[in-house]
Amino acid sequence: MRTVASQWRRLAGGSLLGAGHQAGEALVPVLIGVAIDQAVAGGDWGRLLLWLAVLAAVYVGLSFSYRFGARAGERAAEEAAHELRTAVVARVLHPGGGAEDRLPGALTGIATEDVRRVGAVLMAALAAVAGLTGLVVAGVLLLNTSVQLGLIVLAGTPGLLWLGHLLGKPLERRSAVEQEHAARASGMAADLVTGLRVLKGIGAERAAVERYRRTSRDSLAATLRAARAEALQNGVVLALTGAFIALIALAGGYFATTGDITLGQLVSAVGLALFLQGPLQLFAWVNAEFAQARASAARVAALLSAPPAVPAGDREPPEEVAGALRLRSVTYGRLRDLDLDIAPGELVGVAATDPAAAASLVRCLGRQADPETGTVELDGVPLRDLDPGRLREAVLVAEHEAVLFEGTVTSNVTSNVTVTTDAGHAPGAAVAEALEAAGAGDIPPGTPVSERGGSLSGGQRQRVALARALAAARPVLVLHDPTTAVDAVTETRIADGISRLRRDRTTVLVTTSPALLAVADRVLLLHEGRVADEAPHADLLRRNPGYRAAVLA
Repeated sequence: MRTVASQWRRLAGGSLLGAGHQAGEALVPVLIGVAIDQAVAGGDWGRLLLWLAVLAAVYVGLSFSYRFGARAGERAAEEAAHELRTAVVARVLHPGGGAEDRLPGALTGIATEDVRRVGAVLMAALAAVAGLTGLVVAGVLLLNTSVQLGLIVLAGTPGLLWLGHLLGKPLERRSAVEQEHAARASGMAADLVTGLRVLKGIGAERAAVERYRRTSRDSLAATLRAARAEALQNGVVLALTGAFIALIALAGGYFATTGDITLGQLVSAVGLALFLQGPLQLFAWVNAEFAQARASAARVAALLSAPPAVPAGDREPPEEVAGALRLRSVTYGRLRDLDLDIAPGELVGVAATDPAAAASLVRCLGRQADPETGTVELDGVPLRDLDPGRLREAVLVAEHEAVLFEGTVTSNVTSNVTVTTDAGHAPGAAVAEALEAAGAGDIPPGTPVSERGGSLSGGQRQRVALARALAAARPVLVLHDPTTAVDAVTETRIADGISRLRRDRTTVLVTTSPALLAVADRVLLLHEGRVADEAPHADLLRRNPGYRAAVLA
């Protein structure tokens, strides 16, 4: 609130300075006209020097008012855009989800260009206040010079402003379409870059390029349509403004020939007519800015108002999380009336004959979604009653997709702030222990990691991501297929490391890896969305053909 208040104060101060600047600009032709009538016409050099000094003082004031007014407006616009950008990023990262269904490029477009356009409204509002002040002051001065000229200005200006507003409607519509196409093209480009290795591996580069070319061509066409709409608006407004100014000058010349106004007043009238071009063009720019900002504001508002995928509950997790998990009659995705219990500190394997059922279970345990029916409980507290952010301080779900951040192996493993306190020893030792348990002891902790881990192999990325999950030391850890990109020997070493490092902490291994399932206290077989069998890995291998098919295929 304090930041918003300071922005409004800064904007109000900038508006006053901008209004003063426009008022001073309107006074310049009037002062020149007075100097002509009082000094030049009578040959009075003393008065001429006096009026020149007055003009110099006015120009000094104009310079400072423009400088500080523009600075205040730009700062208010940039700070507003920053605050809005922060709100957009916070919404995207909200634990409740609900905003991540858009393409990454679309989210980037909203957080950058759309936010910039909305923030620029403050600068446009400052310019509108300044322009309106200029029009009012010029109209009053023209009324004082000639009632007829003042009435022409006061009658014609609202019509020009309204016409500019109407001409901004097509621009608003086309700007919205332009932003949608640009976001789609940006999102596709980001996806193609992310999957570049895969595309090359399957030889799909040409098809991907053609698909992007079509999307980019659509974006270009939308941009050109928006540019044409903006050019049409500016051109028509400029032409009408020129005709309006010519009308004022023509009327002023006529009144001068009839003796209704003096030569100095004619100069003032023509100067004021030329001055009016500035505020009127300023309003044309303001209309264009508002038109584009309205389209961008609609996109930003749609993102900020997107309902969370899971609502926040009003209960707190237990102060000391034991790690007991219980599912009762859970139906979600491929799960059907699923019942299961996991005791505190137990290492449980879950093998699913349907990979989609495994993914559904992982989403429910991490509360990325709530079950359609039934309940999921942590230490007897239903997950739907907990805030997703607080829940994830107790339950960590490591997805199958290993996404790393730019930096080093160490910075990725220690990206969770609780690693030093939960591990109970120095950060370096915690990193080394987590990397060793994840089978990544051969990767130096200082190894550079590029964006999304592209500088590492698939197996290295997966092992570093697993080390990050282990280092977080959550009371409950859910691992979804954490070893699909490693060899059998490394997988066995990882299984032993997980068993050792997660001793006495609840761990759920959702996988079909025999090496991982072998170290579990017991294994649950999911078939058709329910627990079809449960026993230690060796027993299930011996007695259950469906289990053998799932884990040995």
